[in-house]
Amino acid sequence: MKIGIEGQRLFRKKKHGMDMVALELIKNLQKIDQVNEYVIFVKPDADNTCIPEAPNFKVVELSSKFGYPGWEQIELPKAAYKEGCDVLHCTSNTGPIFCKVPLVTTLHDIIYLESVSIFKKEGTWYQKLGNMYRRFFVPPVIKRSRKVITVSNYEKNRINNFFGFNDNRLTAIYNGVGDHFKKVTDKLTLQSIKKEFELPDNFFFFLGNTDPKKNTIGVLKAFAEFNSFYPDQYKLVMLDYDETELQRLLASINAPELRKLIHLAGYVPNVKLPSIISQATIFLYPSLRESFGIPILEGMACGIPVITSNTSSMPEVAGTDAALIIDPFNPKEIAQAMRNLVEDKMLANVLAEKGIERAKNFSWKVMAQNVLELYEDVYHELKMPL
Repeated sequence: MKIGIEGQRLFRKKKHGMDMVALELIKNLQKIDQVNEYVIFVKPDADNTCIPEAPNFKVVELSSKFGYPGWEQIELPKAAYKEGCDVLHCTSNTGPIFCKVPLVTTLHDIIYLESVSIFKKEGTWYQKLGNMYRRFFVPPVIKRSRKVITVSNYEKNRINNFFGFNDNRLTAIYNGVGDHFKKVTDKLTLQSIKKEFELPDNFFFFLGNTDPKKNTIGVLKAFAEFNSFYPDQYKLVMLDYDETELQRLLASINAPELRKLIHLAGYVPNVKLPSIISQATIFLYPSLRESFGIPILEGMACGIPVITSNTSSMPEVAGTDAALIIDPFNPKEIAQAMRNLVEDKMLANVLAEKGIERAKNFSWKVMAQNVLELYEDVYHELKMPL
């Protein structure tokens, strides 16, 4: 069987979310499958060595004069057909509407298809245009897909209710957590990372971005509330966040003075994240809506107590007793959870220990094995009439 995998953005230096999931899938398929052939379709970019070489894996670089839509709707299906792929796996929510190769699509979430007021007015124009593109292309792509993968039972139910699946095409396959996410204790490594990213001594770690669902404004309100009880004792470390947007949010909550307590560390390569997380007092992930929430597991695996949300998939991933579960729409509740962990060292230690054990339940290797079995199911089904 020859399997095509869409990895358009894998060669870009600043990888996020879905990029890392696709990369982990490829790396783990290389470990468990030396029989089938694979063709990875990517867009040319700077990080062109991120996919390890393997005898049965071929990387094909595709360019397009028409940006993302042209790459996905024209170049990708044409190349997959030319390479003789039996199956084409589109890994990042969308895919080509017209494709001669049978599709498997990973639908991480359907936030952009849902009429949720909290996401309508916020977000960048780039995010809004991306949502418009997905709203147009996703329904017909899903209709044509032989199999659809999503990443949690919560999201499976949402997708099933939205599209009204009445067959077995929709499958939930959990994401994993990287093996390099573990408690870093080497003092020289920690000092080096602290110096490189100018980390403060005592800090909470928040992995958010400008997407409204990440609840940055809620975190800032909660941190302001917490700081009123512990003035200037802790800082908030954020990654790769826009300074102008941060200033706007602080002004909107009348807390410009909070800026001196917020450290923007810039973009951090995934391989260096554990050394930052391991130095945090608390890992904050009070998102409004997630289809999975890999960072929850990353914080847990590094032995740091995690605060996350009681909404969408996050309780499913965090478990019942391995994190503090809060209402993300209530900044005072988030702040109280921060205070609880700072004031109760025993609670913090228990959550840290249980978090490490919880994270062990999620494996990229298991994810890759489940996806491979799904490819095989599609291949066998192609031999039979629908």
